[in-house]
Amino acid sequence: MGLQILRSSSPLSSSSKTIIFNPTTKPTLTNLLLLRPSNPFPTTSLFKTHFTTFSPKPITPAIGFGRSFQNTRRSFRGGVVVAMAAPGPVQKSDEEWRAVLSPEQFRILRQKGTEYPGTGVYDKFYEEGVYTCAGCGTPLYKSTTKFNSGCGWPAFYEGLPGAINSVPDRDGMRVEITCAACGGHLGHVFKGEGFRTPTDERHCVNSISLKFSPANSNPSE
Repeated sequence: MGLQILRSSSPLSSSSKTIIFNPTTKPTLTNLLLLRPSNPFPTTSLFKTHFTTFSPKPITPAIGFGRSFQNTRRSFRGGVVVAMAAPGPVQKSDEEWRAVLSPEQFRILRQKGTEYPGTGVYDKFYEEGVYTCAGCGTPLYKSTTKFNSGCGWPAFYEGLPGAINSVPDRDGMRVEITCAACGGHLGHVFKGEGFRTPTDERHCVNSISLKFSPANSNPSE
């Protein structure tokens, strides 16, 4: 008998393979393997999967959150305290302070003096606005926290958050309050005196340590 020709092809591929063999010879494993398509699973898939990628949007950091109150300046406009950027700590030499303060301001703010009771311009003053430090202009108190204590000095039951530092006097008898920005002496704070205020505190402040700004003005001006 003559030689026979077999052709092998894959339904999934256009390729085919041809083998010639003698029919009288018993097929071997090698012959059978030669009939196997070279690529029974073509790389071309019958189904296509599409993936869409998106570029991440930039994250805009929140403004105004995660910053300390000590790093903000506040103005009083229309009866509302508005946060503003603060210049930060104010540090000057005595000579520099003398150049910008009056002798009485220097005595009280820088040398921790005290004005005579009942003589301060803000003792009986109750206009709407905000009180700032006479030395550096940092807002300290809202007018809504001021009350009549009858002590002869302006009295407030709390300051703006982070605007005022307190430290006990050396003799331990009283607690001094100072401007957190420039360290200017304001007066003393007393607690538990029985005043009908939300905090039962009295910030006894020298008028000369303060500067008043009306509600419709900007204290930083």
